[in-house]
Amino acid sequence: MVVPRSESDIEVLKRNAALEAADRVHEGMVIGLGTGSTVAHFLEILGERIRARALRDVVGIPTSERTAANARRVGVPLATLEDEPVLDLTVDGADEVDPHLNMIKGMGGALLREKIVACASNYLLIIADERKLVSRLGTRSPLPVEVIPFGWPLHLTFLDTLGAQPVLRTWNHGEAFHTDNGHYILDCRFPAGIADPAKVERSLRDRVGIVESGLFLGLADEVIIAGGEGVRTLVAAKGTA
Repeated sequence: MVVPRSESDIEVLKRNAALEAADRVHEGMVIGLGTGSTVAHFLEILGERIRARALRDVVGIPTSERTAANARRVGVPLATLEDEPVLDLTVDGADEVDPHLNMIKGMGGALLREKIVACASNYLLIIADERKLVSRLGTRSPLPVEVIPFGWPLHLTFLDTLGAQPVLRTWNHGEAFHTDNGHYILDCRFPAGIADPAKVERSLRDRVGIVESGLFLGLADEVIIAGGEGVRTLVAAKGTA
């Protein structure tokens, strides 16, 4: 396998994955639009095809204000989940993908809306470059955990009992990062990775004040991976979460 060494190489891989995903979009589709650098390439391609009238009657449901702004900039028509509660397809990125296509997402800060849109979709298509493939979740990326600001330090000790090393996400100037929903994010490092993602997810769901986590288990239908040797697809065997 050829591993890209430069940022420009990585951007080429991201665009290759995005091109493959764009070929899955057909006339009349309602599409969930994920958040992140790889999806940004997808939006550019989608906008080009819409402007060229190669795609008609396509509408997007954005998962973040940043994605919404980018979609408007390139000419992708938008709607809301209230307008279109059932999506034909969602195209999103991932921070990690394991052999069962379970994922960590949310380093772009949009995990809650991304999961809502994913669950409203008939098909979840993930696009990523080969660096995102891991044998165990939590070995490359921290796990984002979205919490309400009120009492957020109370979660630190709890997360420590799960084997995590949580850190409040901040902007460069030190102020706490806020999601589009007005929440904080605790980025949780697991030194040995996450041995039992389903157990961790259950524990997080049961904790008052934790809104959502970046564990996306059993949700992806297909993952498009771009690497030095080309583009390949991985299809989920359902029930492997």
